[in-house]
Amino acid sequence: MALPTEKKIFMNMKKIVEYRKLLNVTKAATLKELKTIYRNSMKDFHPDTIADEAERLEAEAKSTEFIAAYHFLVSVAPETAERNKAEYTKTITTAGIADFYFDNMVLYINFTDGAKYEYFGVPKALYIKMVNAESSARFARRNIHGVFLYRSAAKLVGAEE
Repeated sequence: MALPTEKKIFMNMKKIVEYRKLLNVTKAATLKELKTIYRNSMKDFHPDTIADEAERLEAEAKSTEFIAAYHFLVSVAPETAERNKAEYTKTITTAGIADFYFDNMVLYINFTDGAKYEYFGVPKALYIKMVNAESSARFARRNIHGVFLYRSAAKLVGAEE
């Protein structure tokens, strides 16, 4: 039987897969495709279009899931990464690491220029090596940046994700 923390780690690692499955998209889905699928899904499950109270509550829960999935997948989409690549590259090459922490296979790095990034699927052993490295910034450049799926967390202030 899995311990609660093990289950939480497993669920966090599966978030991307679950969101893609919920919206029925592949890893290669474009932002335009995501938007179309999201809008069509919201038409089907928008709570304002349902009269029955029980069905409306169910639709509200489902639409909340669609919203979370859409925003998360947009934030990790290759097009989003490409659009923000210059800013990201500038941060990882010129700014130092102000702080970093690890939770459920997600590495959170705060840079000295104010940028914040989340890296998904980072093994705990790699995080421990980063903690013990002589230079965490150099270690991250060699072993984290460009290796793991990431998203900017600076724009997520107040967001659940």
